[in-house]
Amino acid sequence: MTDLALQWNAETVSADLLLMGGGLATDDSLRTAILISLFTDARASEDAALPEGGDDLRGWWGDQFAREAGPDAGSAEDRNRIGSLLWLFSRSKTLPAVLSGARRAAEDALSWLVRDGVAARVSVEVERQDQRLAIGIVLDRPTGPARQRYDFVWEASA
Repeated sequence: MTDLALQWNAETVSADLLLMGGGLATDDSLRTAILISLFTDARASEDAALPEGGDDLRGWWGDQFAREAGPDAGSAEDRNRIGSLLWLFSRSKTLPAVLSGARRAAEDALSWLVRDGVAARVSVEVERQDQRLAIGIVLDRPTGPARQRYDFVWEASA
């Protein structure tokens, strides 16, 4: 599947469309899909501890149309949700509990890759690099290149 290519910028902690040869670049890998999964803000639960005591649960408006029914669909709220809860850690210090929570948030956001048969397995590594979180994603693909790795650096609070 070909997507418009997104390029991650660790300095601005954002992604943007990539231009190439005067046009929009495309991406046949899973990098763009992983970027969207990790860095789109998923809707937080009503009881989540929000950064800076805010009240915005965020989330993508299209999630309300992405629900599936069926015995293996999982909860209607989570089955096809876009994004991750990494944003909940945006004002957190890089403590071991935050690293663990960020890893779980990334694993949850990428679980669709296994569920939809895109990957046989997804491994997430999160480590502290100064005041940043480094997130490494390793995919074991069911066919094609056996293993692919994607790395992202995400700013954490000082």
